[in-house]
This record gives sequence, C-alpha cells and structure tokens, in this order.
Amino acid sequence: MPRVILEGVTKVFDGPRREPIRALSGLSVCVEDKECLGIVGPSGSGKTTALRLIAGLETPTAGTISLGGKVINGVPAKQRDLAMVFQTPALYPHMSVYENLGFGLRIRRCSKQELDKRVREVADLLEMTACLAAMPIELSGGQRQRVAIGRALVRQPGVLLLDEPLANVDPTLRLQMRKEISDLRRRLGTTLIYVTHDHLEALTVGDRVAVLRDGLLQQVADPFKLYRRPANVFVASFVGSPPINLFRGLLVRRGSELFLIESHSGAQLTGAEKNWSLRLQGNAFVDLSGYVEREIILGVRPEQITCVDAGTQAPENTSLQARIVSVQTAGPDHYVRARCGNSEFVARLPSCLGIQPDQAREFVLATQEACFFDPVTGKSLF
Repeated sequence: MPRVILEGVTKVFDGPRREPIRALSGLSVCVEDKECLGIVGPSGSGKTTALRLIAGLETPTAGTISLGGKVINGVPAKQRDLAMVFQTPALYPHMSVYENLGFGLRIRRCSKQELDKRVREVADLLEMTACLAAMPIELSGGQRQRVAIGRALVRQPGVLLLDEPLANVDPTLRLQMRKEISDLRRRLGTTLIYVTHDHLEALTVGDRVAVLRDGLLQQVADPFKLYRRPANVFVASFVGSPPINLFRGLLVRRGSELFLIESHSGAQLTGAEKNWSLRLQGNAFVDLSGYVEREIILGVRPEQITCVDAGTQAPENTSLQARIVSVQTAGPDHYVRARCGNSEFVARLPSCLGIQPDQAREFVLATQEACFFDPVTGKSLF
C-alpha cells in the first residue's frame, strides 16, 4: 500500500467578491503505508479541503501531493489509487445493496465473476450479506454508511479517504461504527485518512492524529501524546471533553520550590476568595527554572484534579480551596465546576463523593502530570 505525502500544500479559493480565501497554508504531513491518520479540527479548519486535494477533487494552489512516491498533482481523480467515502452515503435509491456495491466495478467493465466475488467478499467483511437484496430505503443509517464504505472497498484502493462518515449516525450506533471501522482497517491493512470534527473519534480510530486550525497544522502525534503533551493551548483545549483547565499565574521561587501565584486580570480578592498560590510538583522545578518571575499558563485535565476527603490532609501548598459553582451528572462521574480566586475549573470526580453546589471544598491538582504554556504564543514550554 502507498504512502501519502503532502509537502507545503496550500489552497486558496476565490471568495464571492473575488477576494482570496486561504483554506490551507503550507500543510506538510506524511501518512505511512497501512497507517490510519485522523484529521481533526473545528469547522473551517481545512480538513475536508485537505481530503479533497488528496482525492483530486481540488487542485492545490502550491505544494505537492505524492502517492506511492509519485507526484499526483495533475493526475485525474479517477486515475488515483484511492477511494473516498463522503459524509452522506448517497446510495442509488433504485439499486439494491448488491447493485450499489458493484456499480463502480460494472462501469469499469469488470467481469461478472470478478464483480460477484468482490461484492460478496466485501459484504461478508461488513456483515451485510443478508442485506444484499435490500433497497437503501430499507436500511438503517448505519447500514447505509456501511454500504457506502463497502462501495469504496470493493475497488480495492490503496488509500481509503473518509470524510466525516459518522456525522449523521446516532450516538449509540456511532460507538459501534468506530469499532467496526478500526477493526476493518486492521484486517484489510489499508492506508486510511479519516476526517472528523469529533476529537474522540479521531483519537479512537487514528494511529496518529493531525490537528488543523484556520488552515494551519497545529500538531501531528499519536493519540496519547496529543492528549497528554499538546503542542499549544489550542490543541490542549480542542482535544478533550470537558476541555483542559487553564490557570494563568506568575512563576516564583521560594527556597528550593516553585510556586504559581494567580495573576488573573481581574481585581485582587480578599478574605475567603483570595488569589490562589500553588506549589508545583514533579519535574516542573527543572523544566520551568528558566521561566521564574514570568507569567505562564498551567494546563490541568479534569481527571487530574481530585477532591480531598474530610479528615484527609493534602500535601502542603498543593491544594486549592474552591467553592462549587455547579455539578453535572454523567453516569458514575460528576463534572464539578468550582471557583477559586478569579479562576474557574472543572474536575471529573466520582459521583459517590456527594458534592453539592455552593459547598467549599479542597482540591488537589496533579501538577506533575500537567502541561505548561507560554501566555503570549500559546506554545508548550517543554
């Protein structure tokens, strides 16, 4: 199976008044043979444009796209060794599942024997054999999308492109379809590029994930690194639900320890609502020593915050006294929003703790697992 390489790919469209609209800017990424690359980002980030450029449905303004070591910028879409599945299945309503699966092969004048063999192999792979005689109107949304994927697979492409294939599938079925797509890709060994706006979908399906914002590549990494070591504040905030908590503060040294002292732009507070001070743990002393007396941003995931039980004492200067603003129940967990000083944060906590709004509780932040960012550039400090 071929590698897909984008080098400095830029795409500029003409706007309604002929003004240039830059959809992609200098995108460079390599999708390895048999790898699944997830491409994720908010609406308008350029992820679907990237897919359409690879498919040959758009022409890059600058840069090169290579498939299997060959530049394909000028190669027509139908001559590229790839297939694309769109957000909407767009099956032919007057054709059965069997006819929909085999349509592409038929127009390529594939023999009846070969067509039948491939269609039945793909139908068996997708567990759709019992539905081959059915019409699209008789299928569920998930089944229709499965047929659309099968229609691409039956061509045996070197690269499979998926453009938000589960966007119109209900949440329960979406979980099942994610697993099916992952399992299917591993069995086939196909190079896969999977575009989605859902970060969880990208993390679940992709071997690596590329994050786009306003046409610019923010980071490419495996799911674990992307989540635990984001390259900047945008990636940290976009990947994860609830989003990462960001605490802005001044880094100071007290003896042999580093502390982060709240430096929010709001008014200085007094009494129970005073500005917070937090001792940093782990390797932060070594990694952050060059940022003393400067403002930085501390990023802590909701699951990296714990609530101190009554009668238990947290290590000195490692906790925050906060007042509960709201509590949202999500099965066995509570998403607890709390306020300390001028800062609000969300903690993911077991529902058995019995936390209620307007309580004052003590929270410990696992700063040894946290991220640190430059408040000006937004980039990770290490």
